[in-house]
Amino acid sequence: MNWFTWTPLELAANFFTVVCIVLAGRNNIHTWWTGIVGCILFGVMFYSVQLYADATLQIFFLITGIMGWIAWAPKHMITVTDRVINIASRRYMGVAVGLAVMVAIGYGWLLHSFTNAYAPWIDSTVLAFSVVAQLLLMSRSIQNWKVWILVNTLSVPLFWSRELYLTSVLYGFFWVNAVYSLFHWNKLYDDQKTVEAQ
Repeated sequence: MNWFTWTPLELAANFFTVVCIVLAGRNNIHTWWTGIVGCILFGVMFYSVQLYADATLQIFFLITGIMGWIAWAPKHMITVTDRVINIASRRYMGVAVGLAVMVAIGYGWLLHSFTNAYAPWIDSTVLAFSVVAQLLLMSRSIQNWKVWILVNTLSVPLFWSRELYLTSVLYGFFWVNAVYSLFHWNKLYDDQKTVEAQ
């Protein structure tokens, strides 16, 4: 087993994505442009190793990265970005998770039946729940971190099995970051509620 199989493309993709993930956990607007660069690089890399669902996912990340950047931007040049954190409703989460399961099954079947995709079912599950997590992040809902924990739990062994060792290790870091960010955002939310009550 060669541990040092990473390419300059994988290194660059992981660098920008690490910066993106850390900034997201800090509720920082610069998460979006760094994420856009990272997803373009990852899209090329995932396609080259037949992880087609993950490659497709990068197109979604590119579009939502632009939308998130706009949504988080200051409404006026003088004011500071509104950094209000919220909790998505149970109804929203139920619908989102239900749709994600259906997408994972449907897209997994398509990839399994009509392509030479590697691990189509797991790859499709990563895609579907990453979409949910990204939409929750865009709206600054705390639950985004719970969904990212699930996504990272699936991604680490998936990428490892394709000998993307650097990416696998970094997704392990993303898992730790998601756990930390969940606690951090909960604290920010509690502080926010304390200020609102005053």
